[in-house]
Amino acid sequence: MQPDRPALSDDIRSLLSDVLGIAQDRAATFTDTTELFGSLPELDSMAVANLLAELEDRMGIIVEADEVDGDMLGTFGGLVDFVSRKLSR
Repeated sequence: MQPDRPALSDDIRSLLSDVLGIAQDRAATFTDTTELFGSLPELDSMAVANLLAELEDRMGIIVEADEVDGDMLGTFGGLVDFVSRKLSR
């Protein structure tokens, strides 16, 4: 079953706010085309490790090392799509 995308997007916005220490109102502006890794200064390589750990804990998914790429972390929509696919399995 496909997760509810708007609710999932809100959950991931909240997670990004918590992990990256950015304001909730800033995270609330993230759309599918909002660029993340390489464009969001708070999302450096150390933050990626923390983000992946929180995704696993909060979403109950397992993120394999070979799944972490530009498609997954390039945009907010890519991250939501990735989590959605993992939850659908």
